[in-house]
Amino acid sequence: MSVKVLIPTPLQKFTNDQATIECTATTVGSLIDSLEQNCPGIKARLCDEEGKPRRFLNFYVNSEDIRFLEGVDTPLADGDEVSIVPAVAGG
Repeated sequence: MSVKVLIPTPLQKFTNDQATIECTATTVGSLIDSLEQNCPGIKARLCDEEGKPRRFLNFYVNSEDIRFLEGVDTPLADGDEVSIVPAVAGG
């Protein structure tokens, strides 16, 4: 399944400055593993020591937050778009 991944600017140093990456994956978890294979070092920025997405990063599959779907077990279909969005805080 070919999935388009939108990479935030701070992580583009792992993707050779590419803002989008095409990956093959069936779930968000396998997508993260696929990203690590293609872009070594990116998984440590995306996931904590337990392998869960870092809480200051939001993952969206076709504009749906994976926290309200099935988390890293959220299934992916051919042509899906996954956005990785850093959380923004302010006051």
